[in-house]
Amino acid sequence: MVSELNEGKVPVYISQHLYEKIKARVEASSGEFKNVEEYVEFVLEEVVKEEEPEQVYSPEEEEEIKRRLKSLGYL
Repeated sequence: MVSELNEGKVPVYISQHLYEKIKARVEASSGEFKNVEEYVEFVLEEVVKEEEPEQVYSPEEEEEIKRRLKSLGYL
């Protein structure tokens, strides 16, 4: 049975050595992270964000921007 706290989560296994290093960082974080799990999830989310291409404008928005720049004489 999955508790409400772990709903939607799956286990990830790391070495004891890495766990201890992360635990030391959590303890030194002055309460920024409550536990190792929270720290690891934060770091992984940041890494995944960096790998995802950032699409700032939709194709329609890009066309509108180009149209406006052209009407202003920049293109």
